[in-house]
Amino acid sequence: MSEHAAPLNPGLFDPVTLRGLELSHRGWVAAMCQYSADPVTAPGVPNDWHLMHLGSFAAGGAALIITEATAVSPEGRISPQDTGLYTSEQTAAWRRITDFVHRYGAAGTKIGVQLAHAGRKASTFAPFAEQRGSVPEADGGWRTVGPTADAFGRYAAPQMLDDAGIRQVISDFAQAAERSVEAGFDTIEIHAAHGYLLHQFLTPLVNTRTDGWGGSEEARSRLTLEVVDAVRAVIPESMPLLLRISATDWTDGGVDKHTSARLAAAARDRGVDLVDVSTGGAVPDASIPVAPGYQTGFAEHIRAAAGVPTAAVGLISTASEAEDILRAGRADAVLIARAALRDPHWWMRAAGELDAKLPWVPQYERARPA
Repeated sequence: MSEHAAPLNPGLFDPVTLRGLELSHRGWVAAMCQYSADPVTAPGVPNDWHLMHLGSFAAGGAALIITEATAVSPEGRISPQDTGLYTSEQTAAWRRITDFVHRYGAAGTKIGVQLAHAGRKASTFAPFAEQRGSVPEADGGWRTVGPTADAFGRYAAPQMLDDAGIRQVISDFAQAAERSVEAGFDTIEIHAAHGYLLHQFLTPLVNTRTDGWGGSEEARSRLTLEVVDAVRAVIPESMPLLLRISATDWTDGGVDKHTSARLAAAARDRGVDLVDVSTGGAVPDASIPVAPGYQTGFAEHIRAAAGVPTAAVGLISTASEAEDILRAGRADAVLIARAALRDPHWWMRAAGELDAKLPWVPQYERARPA
């Protein structure tokens, strides 16, 4: 490269700072639901499985771990086995996990919580259960809520939220954010993707309301942005706030990269520091062209159009794929999911492949390649 050539964009193992949070590199763990809380003896409470699951990524060298979708209220859980952050018992259990990550993280690992409300997609059987669909109330399920009374596919029909119910959802997010700080999380991600409640309000495929919470694009965005405001108001100024969105519904008439860029810009102005760009989930019959890196172009578009840092996610499996995305300036971070399940020490391997420096926990040093 000539001395006048433009410098390369940061790579996978270059540091990044979001507000007061310094992260040692740009390879993070995406939120992955585990459906492993005990719905009878400890509903919503993370347990030893979650400690092992998340702790393994910390020992493996991840810079930031984002928890599974963690419900802000009992009715916001995707399944009866989901974790939550709406009780003191849950808060204390999460504190045990954040303390572990901070103590044993190989790369100064930080941990963030993904706060969520599943809306009309709540109260469903876990994906590895024998049954499918909505859990009957007699079997531990509950009446779900949504922007309208229309069901998601064959799921049970939800109750349409009135203004008071919507206000309660906003309050639930704020209270869960306060508990997140108490639990020792380093950052919070608001889940407004994958057809869950905030996304249900965002997309015209689901939100057909004509009041102040639906109709225009501005009104459909109102709930998400008011949740951003409510969360930002109760967390420290130094704590970064992330927002996960579905940048497209993959269906005509739904949200697309242009409406998503406008949402991202509005969220940026209200204190969101990075947008985690996923896609899909609003309707059951969308045709999604799944392939390695298939969502990265949306992260790239939103980064440029909204002027906000983005994270790319979606079948990013190898170190070279992640490095190429970042070096090309298509995103500011990459989120690893399935590849991390296959190899919880993905970052150790990636650093070796890219000839980058990454600390190892001392217990594993003997295995470091010469």
